[in-house]
Amino acid sequence: MTSRRNPFAGLPREVAVLTAVAFAVAVGFGVVAPAIPVYAREFGVGRTAAGAVISAFAFMRLVSALGSGRLVNRIGERLVLALGIAIVAVSSALAGLAQSYTQLLLLRGVGGIGSAMFTVAAISLLLRVVDADQRGRATGLWQSGFLIGAIAGPAIGGPLTNISLRAPFFVYAGTLAAAGGIGLAFLTRAALHDKEQTARAAATVTLPQALRVSGYRAALVTNLGNGWALFGVRSSLIPLFVTEGLGASGTWTGIGFFVSAAAQGGLLLWAGGFADRVGRRPAMLIGSTLGTAAMVAVAVSGSLAVYVVAMALFGAGSAFLSVAPSAVVGDVASGHGGTVIAAFQMSADLGAVVGPLLAGWLADDYSFGAAFGVTAAVLLAGLATTLLSSETRHRAESPPSGAQVLPE
Repeated sequence: MTSRRNPFAGLPREVAVLTAVAFAVAVGFGVVAPAIPVYAREFGVGRTAAGAVISAFAFMRLVSALGSGRLVNRIGERLVLALGIAIVAVSSALAGLAQSYTQLLLLRGVGGIGSAMFTVAAISLLLRVVDADQRGRATGLWQSGFLIGAIAGPAIGGPLTNISLRAPFFVYAGTLAAAGGIGLAFLTRAALHDKEQTARAAATVTLPQALRVSGYRAALVTNLGNGWALFGVRSSLIPLFVTEGLGASGTWTGIGFFVSAAAQGGLLLWAGGFADRVGRRPAMLIGSTLGTAAMVAVAVSGSLAVYVVAMALFGAGSAFLSVAPSAVVGDVASGHGGTVIAAFQMSADLGAVVGPLLAGWLADDYSFGAAFGVTAAVLLAGLATTLLSSETRHRAESPPSGAQVLPE
């Protein structure tokens, strides 16, 4: 009964702290996101150059992720997390003071490096402080913090942009400072000392070792599809599909996004518990199936009703794909493997960078159906690799001390 009232019951307090940090970071990003392209245009550049400011952040996240993972292995999660948040906060404040397009572009790129450091360190820390049978639930709570923040942020950022295009960058810096303050106050060395010593006693799992695990390979492919569809194509193509493909008003874009977010948020915690109780593989199969079905439905139908149902299916699938692959990584990394976690994060970032570009080209030169069909194929690849993979949940239940028990 207690767990129903308090979703954090039975979990280390660090899970609640990291969830609060995720919320603060996501709120700030949601505040600044609507302002970035408009702010860039104020420097007299075209739409492509304005879009490059967004791409620079994502690209630098992608190329710096492995370095962030190595840094986590070398100096530890807490320090990398704090440094990452500080870099994004300072670069955001300076971006608000930018005097040229070049300055804005470079500062957003620097922010991408800090974002990669924060994300890799936070995921690594989250997966290390919980037991193996809590990883799905903990990841679901962490993702909930991001989701709620991402919903709240634009509601603040939109009106703020009408007042000042520079103000959102300072608000973002402020929310990041709050996130850093939460981390410094509650993620203390003493609180994690025992767990950290136990985890570091085991040999670090390297990326080549992890890639020999079928479950980890499946997690990479499903995370690629999730990044491609959720963080890429949904944000870049769905608004155009609604207004140009369906001939509907932009209001329907908001309705679809709301339905998708509601389905994802409503199922996140349940999906995390399902991954812990039943298994990571079944959860990934459900998520990939729902996501693929949603993209196929959008690709072949021109109906608003089908679009809304598809967005609900996609949100439900995203709930499973947001928690189960992360839990797989925690199982395989055995609580300590910065580059293993970094490569996992890179797969989603790669999808978020390539997905909108390829889907946009297909929509321009062929059709919206072709763009969503390719997105469905990427999600289907995750389903196929998961079908061919083995369950990883059992590997951390009773491994010998210091041993690396890699499933087939």
